[in-house]
Amino acid sequence: MKNRDRSIVDLRPQILSARITPNMSSDEYFQNKILRPILKFQNDLFLAVFTNYILKNKNVFYEISLEKRLKYIEHAIQKDIKFRNSLKGIIIGQFTVEEYGEYIKNSSSLNKRMMNLLISRLQDQVQLLEPSAGGIAI
Repeated sequence: MKNRDRSIVDLRPQILSARITPNMSSDEYFQNKILRPILKFQNDLFLAVFTNYILKNKNVFYEISLEKRLKYIEHAIQKDIKFRNSLKGIIIGQFTVEEYGEYIKNSSSLNKRMMNLLISRLQDQVQLLEPSAGGIAI
């Protein structure tokens, strides 16, 4: 197990802008120390997964305005429970055993943070979800 945990942590990118201070809450610490690097590391997979979600939902995403696309991303992640659980699995699968232990102590709050970070990340990269963007091949 220790080799797996060490390997997982070593794969994660460092995020210099993710501040870690002694007086931050445990949820904020978990977000900045664990969630942000995992989401950055899994970014290409999240883009591919969301592109597949768009295709499975008859490409409606490509027929709506930018403002509605941003809402579509938020709505898909917040309201489609199966999809949301799949995204959570992609993130949780990157936890070490110790991190998972911390996660289950306050999973409800951390799930909210996790999904909000993911929504923001996808919204900030909405242009990469275009079929002509060429970045995501599924």
